[in-house]
Amino acid sequence: MFTERFASFVCPGDVITCEIEGFTVSARIIPDDCPDPPDQRQDGFWPSLYKDAPGFIGPGSNFRERFAKAQAEAEALMEGWRRGEWFYCGIVLSVSLEGVELAPHAASVWGIEANYPETDNSYLTEVAGNLLPDALAAAREVLARLTALAPAAIPPAQKEPPDGRV
Repeated sequence: MFTERFASFVCPGDVITCEIEGFTVSARIIPDDCPDPPDQRQDGFWPSLYKDAPGFIGPGSNFRERFAKAQAEAEALMEGWRRGEWFYCGIVLSVSLEGVELAPHAASVWGIEANYPETDNSYLTEVAGNLLPDALAAAREVLARLTALAPAAIPPAQKEPPDGRV
C-alpha cells in the first residue's frame, strides 16, 4: 500500500512511490488528453427540474431555490475548470525491480478530477492503491517472460578445465 499520499494540491507529473515484495511501484499524475468539459463528460452535470432528466434535483418543497443553488454550483465548477483550477487526470502506475523498469504503464485509470473544489485529493491516492494488484500482476508477467527468455539470450559461461589451462 502507498504510505506516501498525493498532496492536497497536485500538478501533472506528481509521483508517489511504495515498495512491495521487492518491487518499486510509482503512481504518477498525467493530464487526461480528452479535452471535453465537465458538462460533456458527466450526465446530470447541469441540474434539471424534469424528473426524467439525469440532473433532476428531486421532488419536494423549495425546488426553485434548490435548483438555483445547484445551477450556481455547476456554473462555478465550469468556471473553475475553464480557469485551470482543477483538471481531469489519469493515475498511471509503473513498476521497477532493482532500478530496472519492468512495466512503465502497468495499470491506469483516467478521467479523475484533480484539485476538485472542496476536496483534498485523497481519492487520487485511493485510486493508486486500488491499482496496485493489477500493476504487480503486470510486472510479475514481464518478469516471468524475461526469466523464461534468459537461458536462450545469455550464452553459457565458459568453464575452465580443472587444471586451469584454457
